[in-house]
Amino acid sequence: MKRILFVDDEPSVLQGLQRMLRGQRQEWEMEFAPNGEAALRLLEQHPVDVVVSDMRMPGMDGAKLLSEVTRRYPQTVRIILSGQTDKEAILRSVGPAHQFLAKPCDPDLLKETVARACALRQLLHSEHLKGLVSQVRSLPSLPHLYVQIQEELQSPNASLQRVGQIISQDIGMTAKVLQLVNSAFFGIQRRITQPAQAVALLGLETVNAVVLSVKLFSSFDQALMGRAHLTTLWEHSMATARLAKRITLAEPDGPRLANYAFMGGLLHDAGKLVLATDLATAYREALALAEREQLADWVAEQRVLGATHAEVGAYLLGLWGLPDPIVEAVAFHHHPDECAGRAFSALTAVHVANALDQESRHTADAPARPYLCADYVAALGLTDRLPAWREMVGVAVEQTSVP
Repeated sequence: MKRILFVDDEPSVLQGLQRMLRGQRQEWEMEFAPNGEAALRLLEQHPVDVVVSDMRMPGMDGAKLLSEVTRRYPQTVRIILSGQTDKEAILRSVGPAHQFLAKPCDPDLLKETVARACALRQLLHSEHLKGLVSQVRSLPSLPHLYVQIQEELQSPNASLQRVGQIISQDIGMTAKVLQLVNSAFFGIQRRITQPAQAVALLGLETVNAVVLSVKLFSSFDQALMGRAHLTTLWEHSMATARLAKRITLAEPDGPRLANYAFMGGLLHDAGKLVLATDLATAYREALALAEREQLADWVAEQRVLGATHAEVGAYLLGLWGLPDPIVEAVAFHHHPDECAGRAFSALTAVHVANALDQESRHTADAPARPYLCADYVAALGLTDRLPAWREMVGVAVEQTSVP
């Protein structure tokens, strides 16, 4: 049984939630608190898996409550459910909240959001890692791109197109704007998968607040990973994204998956940024082990950390509410055969693109490791497509260079 805590100062709202979610009683153990102080007292008695809180409440508001939950119970998933439309208040909640739902909330959307958050917890078995990832407010950006976005936003002639172009080149900034734009606070009914489109919908004022005021973008400390490794990570991520998109566009049912494949490719190694930032010593140990014993990076991570960058990245992006096809591609990009789906998907494109780009980067002195899951490709009946996909690798790599 998953434990869910709902917090709202309006008794009618809590009563409505109880009625709405009566059918979930076989799966969820639910509690209801009338304010933040009462919620914290309940949490002292027994922690919960998910907290769903209103934003505007007397005394301790939703942002303060979730900040306190983050500090005391970092493994807990935190969701804001609010009818408030004040942009400043919304942005205050972006840090402590994983997802944002708007009142009145469709019952199915609320159930789906909470159920998905609970299911994600199965990705990581370590409570320590769950707590660590759950506290991540943002992913660090490439230093020069962080400078570029600041300069563009402070320019009197700031351009939405230019801002979108800069953000779309960066793993951390892309993940954050997709989290924001796909929240119900902004009332957009469809899933947004392109950073440039996200920026256009959010507007310069909101993006400016996120970057300069709320400071949800940050520059990566190159001392944590090293410039060479960071550059390689960026180049590989961009090449994987471009190749994954090209692969989908070449398939009969691929065009509808192209944006998911591109974003899955760009973000597939996002977990490495989390590990390098928040578990730097252990991550460096994993990198050294991979180099010393010629292991795949995820094998070394599993040995040292008890989890892989794929699991860490997927857990974070899932908590942030990014679309399922992107989260799935990140989670299973090394082991697509462990995913339930058995049809060509964004995951297929990202797995193949990642494997082929990794193979292309190995030299005679460092032979290629077995990245491609040939059995998975064969099970989909796609083995004969490999020669054509390999021909695409060179083009994707040539288009990728650090700006």
